[in-house]
Amino acid sequence: MGVSTSAPEEGIAVVTVDFPPVNALPVQGWYDLAAAVRAAGADPKVRCVVLTAAGRGFNAGVDIKEVQRDTGHDALIGANRGCYEAFAAVYDCVVPVVAAVHGFCLGGGIGLVGNADAIVASDDATFGLPELDRGALGAATHLARLVPQHLMRTLYYTSRTITAQELRRHGSVWRVVPRERLLEAALELAREIAAKDGTLIRLAKAAINGIDPVDVRRSYRFEQGFTFEANLSGVADRVRDAFGTDKEAQHS
Repeated sequence: MGVSTSAPEEGIAVVTVDFPPVNALPVQGWYDLAAAVRAAGADPKVRCVVLTAAGRGFNAGVDIKEVQRDTGHDALIGANRGCYEAFAAVYDCVVPVVAAVHGFCLGGGIGLVGNADAIVASDDATFGLPELDRGALGAATHLARLVPQHLMRTLYYTSRTITAQELRRHGSVWRVVPRERLLEAALELAREIAAKDGTLIRLAKAAINGIDPVDVRRSYRFEQGFTFEANLSGVADRVRDAFGTDKEAQHS
């Protein structure tokens, strides 16, 4: 359980997340993930990182129960900062990151894959931001990197999910494969990337990040400010405690 790193073949590091039962990460988990991705990218022998997960789904976001148990704001601040660090670690990784996504990819999972360089998904994968049902805001920055603007807004406001096949039609998922072939397909892509010169692939990653039209770090941090505002106002607790079923909270 936790975050582990393996090296299945030359030039490739695989970072695996495993927090049963649904990969909803506690605060420390986000920091551990950030450290693992950074360490993998910093290895001069690595030319591509594959980010994957064990269990039922890729990522279910923040461990809401940890936030609910905290009588103050430490857990919320920790989750905000931990997510920021993990998302930034994927984006800033000096070599390309391939996300291998199965099952559900929700909340913080969108932050991870939205900042990845490429996505390979299983045919049962679904993606979404149920933040409004959880008394939170955030990661619209990253969802906007996966789908067009108006679709992003509709998915965000409704908390609906979208399938891997639909994302492939929008050009954000590279391949959709049966679940049992997911890691194999991700490694195939990683192998093709890792065949490039190590210095040149690092220059390519820096160059592509440098021409991004949106500063994903600042954009996401701006969103997080509204999450904290929702918590201070009390609306986040009302919605979170009812997990999106409190009609009074939803309409107040």
